[in-house]
Amino acid sequence: MKLAFFGAGGMGSVAIARARAEGHDVGAVMTAKESSVGQRELAEMLNGHDAAIDFSVGKAVFAHATACVLAGVPLIEGTTGWKKDERGTLQFVQDAGGSMVYGPNFSIGVNVFFRAVAGAAELLARFGGYDAYVEEAHHARKKDSPSGTAIMLRDILQSKLGKEPPVASIRAGHNPGTHRVGFDSAADEITLMHTARSREGFAAGALLAAKWIGKRRGVYAFSEVLDDILGMKGKAR
Repeated sequence: MKLAFFGAGGMGSVAIARARAEGHDVGAVMTAKESSVGQRELAEMLNGHDAAIDFSVGKAVFAHATACVLAGVPLIEGTTGWKKDERGTLQFVQDAGGSMVYGPNFSIGVNVFFRAVAGAAELLARFGGYDAYVEEAHHARKKDSPSGTAIMLRDILQSKLGKEPPVASIRAGHNPGTHRVGFDSAADEITLMHTARSREGFAAGALLAAKWIGKRRGVYAFSEVLDDILGMKGKAR
């Protein structure tokens, strides 16, 4: 594939390096400077690419989505911190006939973790007496707090247990990302945890989504991509 990238920071650089290692053609790489031009200028830079992968900043997501729609290039959106704009952005891409895969976390391991948490919460809801909570820690440079992954875990727990769990966030050091979900009762405590050792897992998932989207049109959660690849019925969104 010929791939464009929004953002060349810590996560973007890993994704670019992995794309090259897999033999893909890395075309336009747009940092904040390049992305500051108008959306039509951005669209011109995107022409001829098979997909664009975005690991930039939340405030730029709508502009990047617009440029991709204008260029007819699918967008793989791995940025977090755009929750308040999510509904409007996804609706815009859908209505405009664009293509997009989005998710709070493109790690395959984390998406399995989402399913494990959902399953545990559903079982414990039948018995009652358990209070859930979410704890997450990331490196000091991560701006959004709580993380998109923690928000997803919160929403999963709320949908299964009927009440919103507390979320605690830590920003310090160089931690790529640790998420822990606890179910606490008077009798015992159950904890489930995912720890990222590097950013490679996120890059691998983004490239997998870029391969999958192909000529498809519409808006898809990354969980739907995995469901389709695995041949699973239903959507774990």
